Amino acid sequence: MFYSFKHTVLVGNLETAKYELALPLAAGVIHQVDVLFQDGCNHKANIQIFQANYQLWPSNRGSSLVGNATVVSFREFFELVAGMSELTAYIWGDGIITGVDVVINIGLLPKRVLQPMSFEELLKAATGEVE
Repeated sequence: MFYSFKHTVLVGNLETAKYELALPLAAGVIHQVDVLFQDGCNHKANIQIFQANYQLWPSNRGSSLVGNATVVSFREFFELVAGMSELTAYIWGDGIITGVDVVINIGLLPKRVLQPMSFEELLKAATGEVE
């Protein structure tokens, strides 16, 4: 599955009044995250992605993803369980830029696709143990 969310940063989306974008996802494992900053963002559009009150990306707390005509892309292995699969993006600008788009794309697959065997099953297979 692949999810895409877009927001147009407006002059009123300030650090003190961040735009809150809900990212409803299915349960599974996030394996890819791409954050696209339109030309004109000029490293003044900021994005942080949270699960509840925990900042996921960027990992260093208080920091934000920025860019200009850029795609910030990274591989991930973050499991979302049923009931805890909605993330939230906080988006803001510097109060000057306006009308520029940011797009968040998230690739998500069922855990069994990305990890078909448990650690115990892998260990048994590696040592030749048979049940």
